[in-house]
Amino acid sequence: MRMNSAARITPPVEVETLPLLCNGDRMNQREFHRRYEAYPDNVKFELVGGVVYLASGVDYMASPLRRPHGKYHLKFSHLLSVYEDATTGVDASDNATQILGEEREPQPDLTLRILPEYGGQSHVTDDEYYEGPPELIAEVSHSTRALDMNQKRQDYEQAGVHEYLVLCIEERELHWFNFAAKKMIQPDRHGVARSCVFPGLWIDVAALMERDGLRLIKTVEKGLSSRAHAAFVKRLEKVRLKQSS
Repeated sequence: MRMNSAARITPPVEVETLPLLCNGDRMNQREFHRRYEAYPDNVKFELVGGVVYLASGVDYMASPLRRPHGKYHLKFSHLLSVYEDATTGVDASDNATQILGEEREPQPDLTLRILPEYGGQSHVTDDEYYEGPPELIAEVSHSTRALDMNQKRQDYEQAGVHEYLVLCIEERELHWFNFAAKKMIQPDRHGVARSCVFPGLWIDVAALMERDGLRLIKTVEKGLSSRAHAAFVKRLEKVRLKQSS
């Protein structure tokens, strides 16, 4: 699949000797990373399945981000931040590059990972990029639904991500893939969906759709006070102690 090759953003003059990244180009992760580092920070490209996607700018399905994306992103990120603060051994990030293999370098909206010293499967490189699959990835999907639900979903599953959430704004749907168990995570009778990888990460789906921050935080706080979360924190600490001994 090759998209509009005319969609491109010119890098600064001092690095114009590097070939431009063009929407739809095919290349490996190392070449993509080399070229991408030459661009300004406000330009977002992703490598998904060996294909370059211009994630902001012109002539691409992901046009400059609109208000709904920003508002939902804010609520979602706050939710993960609260969980991170209450759970020693986990790390949340927002729009950070993830190096996931020879054909994959996405920049997902949100990630939640277990730190390597606590048994996690990803690490931070010397130049401050994430490498290896985080345990959980979340995307806020508006005009990018086709990419998020198909190519990215396949990439994340193949890379070893355990759980993947896609918040589809227009459809008002939350798709929560549990790749490890090969099934979807569905809300319980109270409308609360619960992570299997991160015990205590409870999401009131209706509250998320309504951007009701108070209800969202109230629900995740219940999860954080659960026995399952307490046991998870103890389990992470045991792993850390074992690895440090």
